Amino acid sequence: MSSLFRHANFEISIARPQDLPQAMGPEIAFAGRSNAGKSSAINTLVGHNRLAFVSKTPGRTQLINIFRLPSGTALVDLPGYGYAQVPEAVRKQWVHLLEVYLTSRQSLVGLVLIMDSRHPLTPLDIQMIEWFVPTGRPIHVLLTKSDKLTRGPAMQTLAKVKSALSAWGDQITVQLFSSLKKTGIDEAEKAVAAWFEPADEEVGTPE
Repeated sequence: MSSLFRHANFEISIARPQDLPQAMGPEIAFAGRSNAGKSSAINTLVGHNRLAFVSKTPGRTQLINIFRLPSGTALVDLPGYGYAQVPEAVRKQWVHLLEVYLTSRQSLVGLVLIMDSRHPLTPLDIQMIEWFVPTGRPIHVLLTKSDKLTRGPAMQTLAKVKSALSAWGDQITVQLFSSLKKTGIDEAEKAVAAWFEPADEEVGTPE
């Protein structure tokens, strides 16, 4: 197995856009609706059970958490969105933090978007895509908890989501993923690794 995501270490948590540290290398963002399995997906990809906090209470991840890989690349865990039972002021703060980071962070090379395979393409998922697409950077969708579906419905969901997002062409790729069964890891690593082919020139040393 590739070691693209291996050996990540926690670096910092931030609550406000102005607290973002200076970029040390390319960054891969992870976003998703609350309780869609984002923290579990990150832990599965890095091979570490407790790197990203897994909560049974949606909305617990209220900060941007940055994890650093030995290569210098950062994995950026964004606050889960869409959980209704939080104060409006807190929700507005999350939205602002997400939007500023996703639309203005120059070191960001791509977005891994987490959707529960049983409930994909919610209005907030579409909003996230519409925020990010204008940056021109790629999005890779992980349809998590695919072990909860039998093969037929899982493949139907995959086809449905691909069709719904086809208007954006190659900018968005989609796959099934299961943290429980550890399936889809290699496919995810291959998709994200492709982002670094052009990024090496963009985030490298100045000429």
